[in-house]
Amino acid sequence: MDLLLTYDVDTTSPEGRRRLRRVAKLCEGHGLRVQKSVFEIVADEKDLLRLLDRIDATIDTTCDSIRIYRLPHHGFDDVQTLGTAQTQPHRQDLVL
Repeated sequence: MDLLLTYDVDTTSPEGRRRLRRVAKLCEGHGLRVQKSVFEIVADEKDLLRLLDRIDATIDTTCDSIRIYRLPHHGFDDVQTLGTAQTQPHRQDLVL
């Protein structure tokens, strides 16, 4: 499934800044960062549940926010971009 994951972590404290780094690291392991707090992710249900469980264990639910949008199958194939944004290859092997 194609997912758009966004997050807003309260960084007014050192703990919040650590949570932000942890959430970003988790997301980097599952998808492509397309903006500072926005990731495009291709995952199956099992991978999504694993990611959600890890994020839920990381965030402070009283002040942090995670939003996940399920897109139509191959929804990333129809992304329009403006400015410096570029489309990303989601289903190809990534070389790190």
